[in-house]
Amino acid sequence: MARARSRTPRSDRLRATARLVARAAGRLRRVAGHAVAASVSTTDPVAHTAPVRPATRRPYRPLSRRVGAPGPGLPVMVVAGLMVLIVALLGAERVTGLSLLPDRFIAGLRPPPRGFPVLPASPPTRIVIDRIEVRAPVHHVGIAADGSIGVPDAARAQEAGWYDQGPTPGQYGPAVIVGHVDTSTGPAVFHGLRELRDGDEVEVTREDGKVAVFEVDRVQRHGKERLPVDEIYGDFSRPNLRLITCGGRWVGGDTGYADNVVVYASLVRTRDG
Repeated sequence: MARARSRTPRSDRLRATARLVARAAGRLRRVAGHAVAASVSTTDPVAHTAPVRPATRRPYRPLSRRVGAPGPGLPVMVVAGLMVLIVALLGAERVTGLSLLPDRFIAGLRPPPRGFPVLPASPPTRIVIDRIEVRAPVHHVGIAADGSIGVPDAARAQEAGWYDQGPTPGQYGPAVIVGHVDTSTGPAVFHGLRELRDGDEVEVTREDGKVAVFEVDRVQRHGKERLPVDEIYGDFSRPNLRLITCGGRWVGGDTGYADNVVVYASLVRTRDG
């Protein structure tokens, strides 16, 4: 019996093509970097940028160039080629589902993963996280004496605190809710925060009766001295939520635990309470 000819699945061929295009984009980015660096480098360590002069108006010339006229130059060709590759990679991402381009490289080009609602301002009153069995009231906290976000009093360790100098849950930007991980007598409200996983839901009830439903994007642990402030507090691209508690090694003193556990979540829908 004749052996049937094997065929490479279409998805595998697309992934292979996408990987080749991605490697080509990497080479082109390195060439672009060298070209741009060459155009601005100087041997004078104290040289200052020259003032921009208005362009001199050139006389009209016909569209056809004479033979031998200089082309657009390497930097222009590199940028044009790079844009073509970006478009090709975005198309490959859509077909294959692979993430081929770094977020910083194409900021603003990728559409958001899904549509999202936006709510007017209204402070939170309650938080529910079924995954870790959290059902707790939420009260306001402000700025502590050292300039950091305040935390709930030890007597309210089973409550969460909303940072009232930032957005309310459902507004554009990161609404921040903090809570203790434990006390001297046992677990506190956010003891299980580190157990959350991508896709878990967090429901926040607001004073206006609306419930903002957030979906967890990721959970990270950061040293308290190395918190990525812009990443936690600076994303105003959509309504977000940040849940923060302590974690890591106990060091005592004013520090307590060495790290912070941070849950990053995005608003996906709302409903009436």
